[in-house]
Amino acid sequence: MRRFAFKMYLKPGCEEEYAKRHAAIWPELKQMIKDQGVSDYSIFWDRDTNILFAVQKCDKDTNSQDTTDVDPITQRWWDMMADIMEVNPDNSPVSIPLDELFHMD
Repeated sequence: MRRFAFKMYLKPGCEEEYAKRHAAIWPELKQMIKDQGVSDYSIFWDRDTNILFAVQKCDKDTNSQDTTDVDPITQRWWDMMADIMEVNPDNSPVSIPLDELFHMD
């Protein structure tokens, strides 16, 4: 199992809407993420910078930010979230992988 961490950018004033949408995450999207081998997935918000920091455990070589062979469910989610996040031309969130420098079990 490997950990994958990344950051994304939330548009100013959108933190409540972001939390609201994730509180109602689609069951089929949640299941699909799990089926891809992603577990223990958390997203944190830095209110000073509007940066979202995410970390997840992955038991395969993929992660939730993989933009190859995107399925329709993920694309719909990206399209729905595009108005409150910084996104790429395909509406995938601008997502920057972070290097792990320390971990303690």
